[in-house]
Amino acid sequence: MSDADLDEIRKARLAQLRQQGAASGSAPAAASAGAGGEGQEDARAREAEARQSILSQILLPEAADRLGRIRLVKESRATDMENRLIMLARSGQLRSKVTEEQLKDLLGAVSEQEEKTQDRIVVQRRGGWDDDDDDLLDL
Repeated sequence: MSDADLDEIRKARLAQLRQQGAASGSAPAAASAGAGGEGQEDARAREAEARQSILSQILLPEAADRLGRIRLVKESRATDMENRLIMLARSGQLRSKVTEEQLKDLLGAVSEQEEKTQDRIVVQRRGGWDDDDDDLLDL
């Protein structure tokens, strides 16, 4: 990932933070009550657009297609993967665009982590049942 790509990501994030700051407290209460729904929808649309812009910069087309197919099956997993990829890009841990194989590896690591953290029910059976057959031998 080049410095220009990182600069674009930083600029997109800065613009997103500015929009969130402007939407959170700068409008008067009466004006925000009437236009609150539209403002939130606009903010969501801008955020989605910024996310897609970042993802298009860090994913190869094959990886983006796979992520789209994952979204069709389970949207929460796709969103989680997007968040992880964006976090990796922002922290500078991605050296190049993510390939489909790297995305598969990341998905595998995430699913292993989820399996370990899920609550499991453990059934412990008691040993040493009292067998009545032992009593018959004493006769």
